[in-house]
Amino acid sequence: MRFFIASPLVAHSDITLPDDVAHHLVRVLRSEAGTRFVLFNGEGGAFDAELIEAGKKTARARLLDFHPDNRQSPLLTHLGQVMSKGDRMDFAIQKATELGVSEITPLTSERCELRLRGEERADKKLEHWRRVAISACEQCGRNLVPVVHEPVALADWSAKVQAELKLVLAPAVSGRLPDGRVRSAALLVGPEGGLSEAEIAAVQAQGFLPWQLGPRVLRTETAPLAALAVLQAELGDFS
Repeated sequence: MRFFIASPLVAHSDITLPDDVAHHLVRVLRSEAGTRFVLFNGEGGAFDAELIEAGKKTARARLLDFHPDNRQSPLLTHLGQVMSKGDRMDFAIQKATELGVSEITPLTSERCELRLRGEERADKKLEHWRRVAISACEQCGRNLVPVVHEPVALADWSAKVQAELKLVLAPAVSGRLPDGRVRSAALLVGPEGGLSEAEIAAVQAQGFLPWQLGPRVLRTETAPLAALAVLQAELGDFS
């Protein structure tokens, strides 16, 4: 069991667990004093922990040994994902996190399905997506949580993003990964209806290379997973 906690953590000290972690441990999993689990706070590494108090209102834990392994890929990847409705965006963020993505920026485009009207709704959506990434880290063993940025326009992101290799998934344009090793990559994935020809041409003018993943058209939530898996196999830590 692994849990994220947004608090400073110090080995061989006692802490009061936040309500969500305490609820899951005590109420959902019915853990008792003496139960061992892992805590991490996204700053690097993780701590073995032992539940020392499992009350109805309060749960406390003792931090034990620290483990510095972060399970980070040597390839830094920044995913620019045009937003989609329903749970498709959640799925893309969750699986991209499992596949080692470093940063995720939700994007708007000409054919973007999701419109975040109002600051309050946008803030809630962003907080939800960040929780999705944290939950994925809890599951997959990552100790550094990928950064989920605020949504921006595709044109703004593509003009500012920095990476040695920039790729845009474009099913109608033939392209291959270039030879040679790189340490960072930016990956642009369009909406369900695809990027427009004008958008593809614009990002190509900014240094993005068109990349086609086989003969089949992938859905907007499938495409980043397939692409990230290939990048990890070719340039990252899949072996």
